[in-house]
Amino acid sequence: MTLLPKLNALTVDVEDYFHVAAFENNIKPTDWHGLEPRVDRNTRQLLDQFDRNGAKATFFFLGWVAERFPELVKEVKRRGHEVASHGYAHTRVHQQSQAEFTADIVKAKDILEQLTGEAVIGYRAPSFSINKQSEWAFEILKQAGHLYSSSTYPVKHDLYGVPDWPQQPYLRPEGIWEIPMPTLNIYGRQLPIAGGGYFRLMPYWLSKKLISKFLHNDQMPYMFYFHPWEIDPAQPRVAGAGRKSRFRHYVNLDKMEDKLDRLLTDFHWSSLGQVYQDTLKR
Repeated sequence: MTLLPKLNALTVDVEDYFHVAAFENNIKPTDWHGLEPRVDRNTRQLLDQFDRNGAKATFFFLGWVAERFPELVKEVKRRGHEVASHGYAHTRVHQQSQAEFTADIVKAKDILEQLTGEAVIGYRAPSFSINKQSEWAFEILKQAGHLYSSSTYPVKHDLYGVPDWPQQPYLRPEGIWEIPMPTLNIYGRQLPIAGGGYFRLMPYWLSKKLISKFLHNDQMPYMFYFHPWEIDPAQPRVAGAGRKSRFRHYVNLDKMEDKLDRLLTDFHWSSLGQVYQDTLKR
């Protein structure tokens, strides 16, 4: 039974298991071509799962993935989902110069638009890596034609996060909307309540309770994000990765598909562009 008649945003960061920041010390971009790709099959499995549950989503594609699996991008579009950009090479924004960042997002946007025949208006930075040292990225995104970004997580985390940034969608001075990941304020602390890692770690009843509390308290759409590799417990194990990285990446992969079915059933889901269509027209 649906809990609340509110449309929420379902988002997928379309990258493979070897792209993740947790393994960047073990796998270099020059290694990617020699590794077994699993993203095409996993994403198509998600498309079937979304169809069964009547859910639409925004798929933030890495340009690198789109270039190698063009038919996957077209299939996502054909099934009525939003195609958005995750940049080209999964390099964190604050690790790039402004010129490098510009080249990265323009290349990804062009690849996706050539495949879909439509303007790509959404962008999500790898690892939510727009921070106070890289706010210049918003101006570049605006100039490239993006209408919105979903690149910040207002929490304290060892890999990302700017805790004192806005927790609700807002129009940046540069003229682009930023739609941050949702948090829940409990006892004065902003707790992360979105993302496949947290979702896989917690029992489903707790995730459902936190999402419901967010919807009740904030009276705004909730946003969930995860990756295709999170429904793939048979993916290759990365040798030499640290204990924390291994735990974060592999915990409860075998439970994700069933938990995702429950999430898709208990709440209403659509793409970011659909959920915020009125906002983006302002």
